[in-house]
Amino acid sequence: MEHLTNAEAYLEMAKSFSATLAIGLGSIGPSIAIGLLAGKALEAIGRNPEAASKIQTSMILAIAFAEAIAIYALVVALIIKFV
Repeated sequence: MEHLTNAEAYLEMAKSFSATLAIGLGSIGPSIAIGLLAGKALEAIGRNPEAASKIQTSMILAIAFAEAIAIYALVVALIIKFV
């Protein structure tokens, strides 16, 4: 293991903390969105079972978009950590 100076050690610590913060905060929004989407879709299916296939298709598409935002947060965290 290489020896780091104080400044380099603090820089690595700041990078790790920033990456952790980026993925942590970046995944809160999509998590809440996915939970709300699934709950509202189940309510809609309960009210109108005949429209279940259309509701489910729209729900899956919206969840995929919300999940993409979490993936962007992961990419940003990786860039912060390794660049």
